[in-house]
Amino acid sequence: MSASLGDLVLKVRSKNAGPFWLTIDIFCGDAFQEVSARLNTGREAAWLSLDADQIKRFDIEELQVIKLSFPRPVTQGHAADRDMHGAGMAPLLAEMEI
Repeated sequence: MSASLGDLVLKVRSKNAGPFWLTIDIFCGDAFQEVSARLNTGREAAWLSLDADQIKRFDIEELQVIKLSFPRPVTQGHAADRDMHGAGMAPLLAEMEI
């Protein structure tokens, strides 16, 4: 049975990780094991229009958090940057079916 990521977790947050990278924090709570098993880095990469090898994934069981870090599409502050703070990625990933 599939569900959206946002339905399974407490919160999905995205932010800058410097001017060249973005990080998405997935606060799983009690659903950490289930979400960790159901997430597929290749699928998230496709959802974000990236190659799978561009995503760095960190499953931090002690905090019940999964972090995904990847290069920004353009450098922060560039004229083509449409998301200066990187916050726009979280709602997109939260809608993804897993």
